[in-house]
Amino acid sequence: MEFSAHFRLEVRVTPADVGKRVSVRRLREDPPESEKFTDTVGVLTSWDDGVLLITRRSGESVRIPESALVAGKVVPSAPARRRGPAASYEELARVAARAWQPVERERLGEWELRAAAGFTRRANSVLPLGDPGVPLDDALSLVQEWYATRGLPAYVQTATGAAGTQELLCAELEARGWVREVTAEMWIGAPAPIGDLPDPGPDRPVVLAREADEAWLGRYQRKGVSGVALDVLGSGPSVWFATVPGAEPGVPAAIGRCVIDGRWAGFAAVEVDPSLRRQGLATTVMTALARRALSEGASAAWLQVEADNAGARALYAGMGFAAHHAYHHYRGPQETGGGSSTGADEQVGHASGGEIRGGATERYRSA
Repeated sequence: MEFSAHFRLEVRVTPADVGKRVSVRRLREDPPESEKFTDTVGVLTSWDDGVLLITRRSGESVRIPESALVAGKVVPSAPARRRGPAASYEELARVAARAWQPVERERLGEWELRAAAGFTRRANSVLPLGDPGVPLDDALSLVQEWYATRGLPAYVQTATGAAGTQELLCAELEARGWVREVTAEMWIGAPAPIGDLPDPGPDRPVVLAREADEAWLGRYQRKGVSGVALDVLGSGPSVWFATVPGAEPGVPAAIGRCVIDGRWAGFAAVEVDPSLRRQGLATTVMTALARRALSEGASAAWLQVEADNAGARALYAGMGFAAHHAYHHYRGPQETGGGSSTGADEQVGHASGGEIRGGATERYRSA
């Protein structure tokens, strides 16, 4: 916090700083004597009627009465990364979108409307990278109409927690009744340390293929996957599916997916037979895919993981990955009933195609 010449805390934040990243200290309500103050860091998304709204890195919005402020200042837009590749939010958003493509898309200014018969929110949501070209209320009305004609709920995918992310848009959506259903994180790292891990040996062969066969799909989704889902899974510049064969023919011990796109390798769908967990099979899959990515010139890696997936977070942190930003899916108002809402990778809306839940499979895959 900033101090004045008389060593007193000062509030150096004003309504003119809306849209900037700030750090503020405020008085707690009815605090214990030793915890009189609390600090909040995030983007100042509004300052109206004596109340500040600050959006944290996680996407959580904190309302703070102006009268409770003790100190505050504008801080750098994002903390410097200590490890991993340098990357902007927009670069990562575009790379991730190319790795999980819809079957139908349409432009609304700089927004992209995406649909894939309800298979996953990522392929059935708006990616708003820029100006929609019309006022926000008009843009959201057009979005809802576009998805309604396809029998789908309207979702907007946003991000928080890095330079260039969309805290202001999140606040605008919430003010208009859009509901944040899912939050996950984009993590980035380097494939080289993963590819350099020891070879697991001949008893754990990894089969790499350009297409997902029935065995792979059986581990990914036991109830079957629609043709649209196969199109999404197979989309991307250079897609590889990894399978570790199991003891029984056609029943993989583990699977994974990787999309290589220039310097980036994106990992997803790393799943392990629950009876074989904690034997390093997820690492075996990641190592094989990382080696393939390195052979195609990749030097950076990304993956997406849900905030409550403790096993995945521990695995990927141990491989050198770290969170870059959080991303969220907002569902349009009066559309909060029906559809899937238990995971960021599940089916949405009322279209055909099985939900991607993974059954009892141990899941390391991304959100």
